[in-house]
Amino acid sequence: MDGLNALLVKIGRSVGGVVGTLYQAGRDSVDTVIRNVIPFMAFISFIIGLILTTGVGTWIANGISGSASSLGGLLIVSVVCAIPVLSPLLGPGAVIAQIVGTLLGVEIGKGTIPAQYALPALFAINPQVGCDFIPVGLALGEAEPETVEVGVPAVLFSRLVTGPLSVVIAYLASFGLYSSSN
Repeated sequence: MDGLNALLVKIGRSVGGVVGTLYQAGRDSVDTVIRNVIPFMAFISFIIGLILTTGVGTWIANGISGSASSLGGLLIVSVVCAIPVLSPLLGPGAVIAQIVGTLLGVEIGKGTIPAQYALPALFAINPQVGCDFIPVGLALGEAEPETVEVGVPAVLFSRLVTGPLSVVIAYLASFGLYSSSN
């Protein structure tokens, strides 16, 4: 009988430990969402609204979409989208990427821009991807303030380098991708 009681106590403690761990994980998750994720979502909604309402996104997109018919132009588009001050503002909702992507798609469809620029154009309009989430990601990871001070600019400046580099790689990879089979 003592063996059965000991077994039941052991099972009860194990189940209690698992339930306690899951309960604490749930509390920590809700706390993280309330303290970090919801304020970030509100900020991003504000930025998207500001970009759409002021027309800044359309203005920038129309200004740079004409440059997309050459490799040099795509590199310029990539650099503009990856500027460390702009990229966190362009990232939310990918407003600029959506508008430029639509404009480029129409021009490629009409034949104004050769189809071989489709792949490099994709990389040219997206170097800002993730730049808006870097501070939040570091906050969710509970990074030290010094890490945030160094990490955020490091990632933003690295995108300024890797964005144009990815355009060149995509351009080289697109050779022969769109050959006509008449």
